[in-house]
Amino acid sequence: MQKPLFIGSEIYRNSTYGSKHPLAIPRVSTAIDLCRALGWVTPQNYRVSPCAKPSALETFHTPDYIAALQKAEQEQYVTDKTREQYGLGTLSNPVFAEMYRRPATAAGGSMLAAELIRDGGIAFNPAGGTHHGLAGRANGFCYLNDPVLAIQTLLNAGLDRVVYIDIDAHHCDGVEAAFHGSTKLRMISLHEARRWPFTGTLDDDAGGAAFNLPVDRNLNDDEFRMILEQLILPATEVFKPQAIVLQCGADAVAEDPLSRLALSNNAHWHAVASLRDMAPRFLVLGGGGYNPWSVARLWSGVWATLNGYDVPEVLSAEAQTILESLTWSRSAGKNPPRHWIETLKDSPNWGEIRPELKRDLTYLSKRIS
Repeated sequence: MQKPLFIGSEIYRNSTYGSKHPLAIPRVSTAIDLCRALGWVTPQNYRVSPCAKPSALETFHTPDYIAALQKAEQEQYVTDKTREQYGLGTLSNPVFAEMYRRPATAAGGSMLAAELIRDGGIAFNPAGGTHHGLAGRANGFCYLNDPVLAIQTLLNAGLDRVVYIDIDAHHCDGVEAAFHGSTKLRMISLHEARRWPFTGTLDDDAGGAAFNLPVDRNLNDDEFRMILEQLILPATEVFKPQAIVLQCGADAVAEDPLSRLALSNNAHWHAVASLRDMAPRFLVLGGGGYNPWSVARLWSGVWATLNGYDVPEVLSAEAQTILESLTWSRSAGKNPPRHWIETLKDSPNWGEIRPELKRDLTYLSKRIS
């Protein structure tokens, strides 16, 4: 099997949704810089993401929506009708300079990754994971839905058993809507209960295609490990997947401002390590994450885990300089703790396993077949 491939682009470096938006922070560019500084990303394992053409995006998205998105980028303006119809120019999905090219590059990266692992392999596209996008509408910071496009690419290559796992703090409503009732895709979503988009209830099985597990606030590493061992891994294994797509959103960790879960980044890395060899094809995507330090550190560790690299206890001076240069308008960014600068690895957040979680896992485990 070929060595893992990292999919990236320079478009993310100076592109922002706007100074007041949660995605004003640098994310993918910082992860790339960190991995390069640590010697983990080289010309041999790095691939530049293409900007997807409208014809490729229209395999899922409607042509009128793609045209409206391109027009909004060109004119840097939307009418009230466009805002109402397509969800463009809102607080969540604002007008900004690269509002078509940036998500189209992320989508192009996920489709390229799926093509690169068609005959087997591992790929990582941290810019991917925009799981809220709808066929004809922007939704929840997501203008396009690259997980859907990547999964379609795998299915169109002749696969008929793909598992999609989503450990973002928010439910993957756009992916679920696209594959409701599918017999070729199994979806497994772990997300915070009573959190936007308020979908993915425990009894929502998406026409038999999904396992949804909403969890309470302060989810800890022990609870995540139980979820992995009693739901994610067995539900994946029994499906006998030809490919696994993992959305590895970093907003489920304790420092994130848009959720109230309390995982350390060790939980995500453990999931990656556990899933890596369960199928001949493994695609890992980014997703949410709104603390620039925690996102970059978590995704860099994902890349290390995919390759079997040792994560240093103390980062090199070059890597620390990258993290020291980050800024964040929130109060936590004004005096970041030293471990955000000096190391990638969080301290584990072990804790008690709550009876409500045990009950819900028992309920879902009865459906695994």
